[in-house]
Amino acid sequence: MGYWNRLSKTQKALLVSTVAITLLTIVILTMQFSKTEYEVAFQDLNGEDAAATMTYLDGAGIPYKLSDDGKSISVPSTNAARARVDVASQGIIQSGSIGFNKMFGTTTSALGMTENEFNVKYKSALNGEIESLLKLMNNVESARVLVNLPEESLFANSEDQELASASVVMTFKPGFRPSQDVIDGYFNIVKSSVPNLPIENITITSDNTLLYASNAGSGFGAGAASSIQDNLAIQRKYESDIEKSVKMFLGTIVGADKVNVLVASKLNFDQVNANETTYSPVDVDNMRGIEISVQDIQESYTGAGDPTSGVAGTGTEAVPTYPGDTTAGQTTSENSNKIVNYQVNQITKQIVQSPYIVKDLTINVAIEPPATGTLAEQTTDDITDILKNIVSASLADSGITYNDAELTAKVLVMSTAPSTETASTDTGISRVLLWSIIGGLAALLAVAIFLVVRRRRKNREEELLEEMELPTPAEMPSINLDTVSGESQMRKQLESLAKKKPDEFVNLLRTWLADE
Repeated sequence: MGYWNRLSKTQKALLVSTVAITLLTIVILTMQFSKTEYEVAFQDLNGEDAAATMTYLDGAGIPYKLSDDGKSISVPSTNAARARVDVASQGIIQSGSIGFNKMFGTTTSALGMTENEFNVKYKSALNGEIESLLKLMNNVESARVLVNLPEESLFANSEDQELASASVVMTFKPGFRPSQDVIDGYFNIVKSSVPNLPIENITITSDNTLLYASNAGSGFGAGAASSIQDNLAIQRKYESDIEKSVKMFLGTIVGADKVNVLVASKLNFDQVNANETTYSPVDVDNMRGIEISVQDIQESYTGAGDPTSGVAGTGTEAVPTYPGDTTAGQTTSENSNKIVNYQVNQITKQIVQSPYIVKDLTINVAIEPPATGTLAEQTTDDITDILKNIVSASLADSGITYNDAELTAKVLVMSTAPSTETASTDTGISRVLLWSIIGGLAALLAVAIFLVVRRRRKNREEELLEEMELPTPAEMPSINLDTVSGESQMRKQLESLAKKKPDEFVNLLRTWLADE
């Protein structure tokens, strides 16, 4: 107790705070190391599976926590592995699907089941088994299957029998898009699980989108669907590239966060293969080719005429084209024949056009006006000219020539102010949270500064009061001056008093100083 009284108030407060912090730390560490850590053991459960799992955990005495959405169950980390194995071995989690084992494990009648009951259970079990198989595929969140099995007829042959059909609704995990090979796998699972079921009679839907198999029958099959998806992907990529280019370029003019771009295009995906053969003369001026062979034949004849014949069509009573009866003199004849073979240029081209051609393109730009007012007219005209150049260059291979007015109609530049409601909706929560955190930190900092200043001021006041406090006469020590001989004896007595009773020595000095 004497040690506690000899401590100053600052030392007492420091000692008490140290002990309190130590105890608080010990309590927190004890609670931290002694609390039970839970681990998610079962997730993506439906209501039936969650209820069955909770019933098992209650019977096994394993504590658990159910998530707010009711789809996940957490158990202590030390029991997580054992709980997973036990639940899986007992087949508690069926994911909403009941297979053959559970369906035909028990019968509802001691005499067995009727034919109708067997058919109903068989179809339900078949649906459950197919659902379980589909859920085993990667990134499949849920699957629902409905198989329609036609009634068998003893009088119909295999060709006249009705075919089975199946409808499947699948839900994939967010961000997953199955490829065509994966889609074909879904179709093969359903086809192989149901007898007498052609792929054409299988319908698979995911997020209101029909999936098609590669080897589907006639009609709008998977080949066409895959081609359409590829074409749409190319079109979206083309539009996205133009949007990014326009937004990046205009961002240097009006600001990157003040431009919104919308591009609409129409592409022609017809791929054309053509062979073209062209003939052209070597000598373009004279429109002649190269002489590769020349055949020139000259024939001439000179001799006496036939004495028994005259000139045809002459003489008295002559008949035209009939030889006359007079004799003629010398006969001369000539024959000229010239054959020239020319070689011209023969150009053969195999033309393969690009996989797509831009048939139409429109660009719409919305720009946030500056704070001073509306967007300048000159700036709007410049942006319009830039967009017209982009449209004109993109439509160069379309086969259509557009004039300036038609290009102007394909671009739009508008100035719109930002929506305050949208901005507040998008960023309101984050701003409120941010300002709340800043305000809380500022308040804590202000309280801490106030307490520190107040404590320092109080300590200083207490020190001043202690220095100014005068001792009471009753507490003054007495020194027998009669027994003191000399200054050295008095000094020794004062030193002894200062060592044994320092407080009384200080009070004595203050009293002497006050008397003086």
